[in-house]
Amino acid sequence: MYDFAYHKPSSVADAVKILSADPEARPISGGQTLLPALKHRLNKPSAIVDLSGIAELKGIKRDGDKIVIGALTKHIEVANSPEVKAAIPALAQMASTIGDTQVRNCGTIGGSVSNNDPAADYPAAVLGLGATVVTDKRRIAADDFFQGMFTTALEPGELLVAIEFPIPEKAGYAKMRNPASRYVMAGAFVAKTKSGLRVAINGAGPCVFRQPAMEQALSSNWSADAVGGIKQDADGLNGDIHGSAEYRAHLVTVMAKRAVASAG
Repeated sequence: MYDFAYHKPSSVADAVKILSADPEARPISGGQTLLPALKHRLNKPSAIVDLSGIAELKGIKRDGDKIVIGALTKHIEVANSPEVKAAIPALAQMASTIGDTQVRNCGTIGGSVSNNDPAADYPAAVLGLGATVVTDKRRIAADDFFQGMFTTALEPGELLVAIEFPIPEKAGYAKMRNPASRYVMAGAFVAKTKSGLRVAINGAGPCVFRQPAMEQALSSNWSADAVGGIKQDADGLNGDIHGSAEYRAHLVTVMAKRAVASAG
C-alpha cells in the first residue's frame, strides 16, 4: 500500500466536506474492491474516508410502494431483511448469492452500485426495477446512473446515500457464475412494474444494460418461452479466457428464461 491519510466522519455532511476538499480522497464502505486495489498498489488515494461510522447511511425500510435501502447496508442484511423478502423476494435472493459468506458480511449495496463492476449483481436489480439512486445532492434515475464500465453519474465529491426500489408485481433474477471467482458471467433481472416490463443484463457486457426486445416480448406474453427465441447480439460483449462474447450472448437468453421462470 501507498501512504494515505485516514478520516472517519460521523455524518454525511462531514464526509462530503472532506471528499469535496480533496479530489484524490476516496470513500470506503465494505472495502471489497478498494482494499485489494490498495494492497496491490493499483490505487493511490491521498486519503481514505471511512463511512462505516455514519448511522444515517444504514438500514432498510418500506416507504409506501417502495423499499429504501441505505448505502451502507450489507449484502447479508438485504438477504435476511423481512421487508425485502416480503416486497421484493428476487432482491433478497440476489443478495444471498453475492460472493461468499465473508463478502456478504462485509460488502455494502452502496459500494457495489457506486463501483459499477460489469460483473456485479446489484446494478442489474437497480436497472431492472427502475430504482432511484439518492445522493447527498440529488435523485438519479437508474436509466441515467450507469454510464459505462466502472463509470456512473456520480460527480466528484458526491456520495450515494440510499437506493429506492419500487415494489414490482413480479421480479426474478438468474445468473451464471464463474466457478472460481463467483463473479457473474451473464445474468438477467426481469421485473413487471407499474411502469412496464424491464429486463436488465449484467456480466455479459462492459456495463449493465436493458434488453428491449425481451421487454417487448414479455409485455405481451409473460413467460419463459417469450424470451427463449430472442438472441442477444454478441457485438460489444465481454470476451475472455472464461467465455467468449458469443458464449455470453447465449447465456443472456438462458438466464433471462430462468429469471422469468423464477419470478412466476
